[in-house]
Amino acid sequence: MSSQTTGGGPGDAALEAVVARVVARIQKELQVAAVPPGPTLRGSWNDQTAMRLDTLVGAGADRVGTDGRVSDQTARLARYIDHTLLKPTATRAQIVKVCEEARVHGFASVCVNSTWIGLVARLLEGCRTLPICVVGFPLGAMSTPGKVAETHEAIVEGAEEIDMVINVGRLKSGEWDAVYDDVRAVVEAARGKPVKVILETAMLDRREKVAGSAISKAAGAAFVKTSTGFGGGGATAEDVALMRAVVGPDLGVKASGGVRSAADAHAMIAAGADRLGASASVAIVTGGTGKGAY
Repeated sequence: MSSQTTGGGPGDAALEAVVARVVARIQKELQVAAVPPGPTLRGSWNDQTAMRLDTLVGAGADRVGTDGRVSDQTARLARYIDHTLLKPTATRAQIVKVCEEARVHGFASVCVNSTWIGLVARLLEGCRTLPICVVGFPLGAMSTPGKVAETHEAIVEGAEEIDMVINVGRLKSGEWDAVYDDVRAVVEAARGKPVKVILETAMLDRREKVAGSAISKAAGAAFVKTSTGFGGGGATAEDVALMRAVVGPDLGVKASGGVRSAADAHAMIAAGADRLGASASVAIVTGGTGKGAY
């Protein structure tokens, strides 16, 4: 069977069939059994909870009161957010600051480059906020052994989740076996810690988004994620909804890139996201807007 599907991007009616073909082909050619769903994640919410929040955070209900106390709605929204600092110029002082912010606001995690994960793990010790890091970031084009080595080191240093970048070029080439192998190797290297697969959706057509999501699920990922924030585009509600349709209720969907306000967060949750990646996290939970900087 060819590695490519035929014709243009699949329509909504054909989506389920495309996903089934992708997963069946991977299982047949690689002779692997279906991978069970990833572990339950601290900080992830089910669809019913998301629907409740969808009602709660509308019309400014997630803003901080003037007495400085954080509202219950704000606290709930904060638990969706991976507070992110991935810019290459990030300093130690800035990393310390985002960890302090995460403790104050109760964010789901602090997400950093692997060079800082040991520091973040120490700073968040005893806190419900998870230390997590990216792997193969931001291009995804490094070798699989390189991603595996980075993952191993990150886990040893204290990472509780791994956000890996898919090999975008191989995905666009239709080399689905290689994409599966890359994701699966990182999942195994993570030693049971949840792995999110960043698809970089702004670079993909609809067929590639479907294939990337289906392959990630088959390879044992815990989440699919929209974007790095460095790829010329960010999360859209349409992409989040498509990814949710592909992976179903068993996997998480993380919207990342361009989520800068409570309204943005609300739209992504309504579309099916149960985690949000943001560097403007404080602005989001205080009812403001922020440019943010990955």
